[in-house]
Amino acid sequence: MAAAFDPSGRLADAFTSAGTSSFTQFVSQVAPELLPGRRPLPPGLAADIAPHATTIVAITGATGVVMAGDRRATMGNLIAQRDIEKVHPADAYSLVGIAGTAGIGIELIRLFQVELEHYEKIEGAMLSLDGKANRLASMVRGNLGAAMQGLAVIPLFAGFDLAASDPARAGRIFSFDVTGGPYEETHYSAIGSGSLFAKSALKKRYRPGMSLDDAVRFAVEALYDAADDDTATGGPDLTRGIYPVVMTATAEGTNRLPEAETAAIAQAVVSARMENSGG
Repeated sequence: MAAAFDPSGRLADAFTSAGTSSFTQFVSQVAPELLPGRRPLPPGLAADIAPHATTIVAITGATGVVMAGDRRATMGNLIAQRDIEKVHPADAYSLVGIAGTAGIGIELIRLFQVELEHYEKIEGAMLSLDGKANRLASMVRGNLGAAMQGLAVIPLFAGFDLAASDPARAGRIFSFDVTGGPYEETHYSAIGSGSLFAKSALKKRYRPGMSLDDAVRFAVEALYDAADDDTATGGPDLTRGIYPVVMTATAEGTNRLPEAETAAIAQAVVSARMENSGG
């Protein structure tokens, strides 16, 4: 940001005058090189030199939405990290998880959090859930150049829609493609290398209007099924005490399940599978 100062050490006019409610747009004007998608990259593919994050699932329930993610990051055939956290609160009523290049994904999440906070400070009101999804879509689109070189990031976004006329349908989920296209999902969704197996598990277990407690259990089961067939997805690690990150978004706000509660659910899922080792 040093370039933003004049010789006297004062901030440039862009910092002190009324501007846009978009933080990423502001950064693109004063210091575009700080944005993930604006950094120059050497030619060639870079996917194999950066850890990748998988798998995220989201499920709607009667009182909100659940999002959960496994804890493994891989780099080729190696486990790069066993306890990465891929699911985070975006703001007070929404959640975001990432699959793809882990470092860029974590940076994207932090930038998105600042984007939403900046909007609230400038406008004095919270963005609608659709507005949040559109802001995230534009940020994903800004990373398209890096994505074409193998450093792709795909988020999963979910939240409680305060403007929903029916509270039972206030939990909403949005997925994205690498070009930033946002798509609202119905009932449940998953992203990452284990998403095919996770979605198949959710398809058999999902019930409209189910409680959030059931949705949490099914999310952990779906991650277990994904880990059973996808080497890049990590299952519950009972030896090291590493379990999925599980968060909810309801009318009361976002909440991360305590580690002890998540551990108990994961251990119950493992115990149930031990009784039926074939399924």
